[in-house]
Amino acid sequence: MIFVLYLASITPSIAQETSAEQEPPTIHVITKNDGSRFVGEILFQDAREVLIKTEELGEVYIPRHEIRHIREATAEDLLKTGEFTPAEIFATRYFITTNGLPVEKGETYMLMSLLGPDFQFGVGDNLGLGVLTTWIGTPLIGSIKYSIPINDELSAGLGLLLGTGSWTWPDFALALPYGVVTWGDRIRNINFSFGYGGVTYKVEEYVFHGNQSTINRRRENEGNFLISFAGMAKVSRNFSLVFDSFIVPRTGTITETYDYSYWDPNTGQYVEDIREETRNKYGIAIFLPGLRFQTNPNSAFQFGFAGVRAEGETIGVPIPMVQWFRKL
Repeated sequence: MIFVLYLASITPSIAQETSAEQEPPTIHVITKNDGSRFVGEILFQDAREVLIKTEELGEVYIPRHEIRHIREATAEDLLKTGEFTPAEIFATRYFITTNGLPVEKGETYMLMSLLGPDFQFGVGDNLGLGVLTTWIGTPLIGSIKYSIPINDELSAGLGLLLGTGSWTWPDFALALPYGVVTWGDRIRNINFSFGYGGVTYKVEEYVFHGNQSTINRRRENEGNFLISFAGMAKVSRNFSLVFDSFIVPRTGTITETYDYSYWDPNTGQYVEDIREETRNKYGIAIFLPGLRFQTNPNSAFQFGFAGVRAEGETIGVPIPMVQWFRKL
């Protein structure tokens, strides 16, 4: 009888313990300001920091001021319980263009290609600076981008490229202010960018007066709107699909001056014949699909083949676009 009463007394506590053991912990997703995500169980949190337990990294303390958003995991997130998505700074770039995702403050990476190097520096919260050039140092271009995180899935940014022809063409200069809108995160995203590129340079013209000539130097200014559609999708931990484009729409006309002046041996005089011809500007579009291999957290390699659409024709470029990323 005593044994039966003992079983009756401990059965509710056993049931409660079993029920508690079977109840899964609540999983949360923490998104930091730099875009990195931690998925796991929150063990502790206060006004200063949050302690989360992830499957891959274990227990991680995250300062409150570095956190953009905390939310309860959805069914899709639960399939990735314990996953840590690193803030890969390479995810801010495609082949040519950039997006609205920021380079984390204090981070630096280098992008090398067959044309030359490109250095990018995270100098502040959502603020990045960069410099790019060719292997011979011309042109020399500086860049600045300010990222504007809107929510977990949407980012924007404003940027500016300023360049010079450097030592080979000091009279040449370029400016390209642009804006970007990015939907997605560092795992998969779609990007639209737009801007206006302008160049200025000096030209020399020979002006003939009878059998005498003088040199007329003047500055030429040209510009056009630029747009781009790009995106990337990480299909595995080390493998991503990348697409980039660079489109210069056909807008307006251009007037070009041609010198057909010649020496007439019959009259013994120089005949001046300067003609102006006006034509529509040609649009051009470059499309770049490719693959990116994340060899380790500090480096990546990508390549792709470009297709060019110009003057009503589409041609493929047989030389691949090859690039190497390295975190410094």
